[in-house]
Amino acid sequence: MRELFLMKILFQKDVEAMSKPYNQEYKDYVAKLVVDEERQGKELAYELEIPYSTMRKWVTHYREVKDRKPGENYLTPSELEKERRKHEKEVQQLREENEILKKAMHIFTKNPE
Repeated sequence: MRELFLMKILFQKDVEAMSKPYNQEYKDYVAKLVVDEERQGKELAYELEIPYSTMRKWVTHYREVKDRKPGENYLTPSELEKERRKHEKEVQQLREENEILKKAMHIFTKNPE
């Protein structure tokens, strides 16, 4: 009787683990890591504790959608880093331009002729 009870508990936990819901944004992000970042599917599935077969379905779906719809809103870590560096360069350039304009304004307001 006790063994049957333990088996029922273990089975219930397995079923709950199998039916773990994932939202579409998460699925697309994981698939993008595999497709665009070229991460190994099996390793990523192990890291994220996702069944490999499930992740393969997400990747297949992502590739189909990607072929139909160019551009995605989900950024991988390397893309995010590239964007950050690009924005930092722009900010630095704007700061330099701002300093030049301040100096020019100071020169022109000092000698009104």
